[in-house]
Amino acid sequence: MATDVIRADGAPAPVGAYPHARRVGPLLFLSGIGPRVPGTDAIPGNVVDDDGRLVSHDIEAQCRQVFANVRAVLEASGARFEDLVDVTVYLTDMANDFAAYNRLYAEAFAGVDACRTTVEVNALPTAIAIELKCVAALHTP
Repeated sequence: MATDVIRADGAPAPVGAYPHARRVGPLLFLSGIGPRVPGTDAIPGNVVDDDGRLVSHDIEAQCRQVFANVRAVLEASGARFEDLVDVTVYLTDMANDFAAYNRLYAEAFAGVDACRTTVEVNALPTAIAIELKCVAALHTP
């Protein structure tokens, strides 16, 4: 079975020793994708205090960026949003962020019939409020 490692120039670099995605046969597995800005690693909407501690975040700004990052990895892999079959979403503040995230997800993923699971986690590896883990089914020529 053919496998390919995908590294997407249009997405932020992974924060660890892993690729953006890996194709295995007709399936594409994306590593966890966060909302960091490609090229700068800035996190949209984060407000920090003078000591660099996170004070607040803007879930809408982070949603828009993470969806763009997922799209960049999919495109680098020869896939598109419509190819997604499963999306797992990690939020660090379900009570305060779910409504906005759910609204923006519905807009960004309109016409995508992927299964979705959303879970709250205590923390993510960097100071982000959302991360997506996706699986896509690729079309073979």
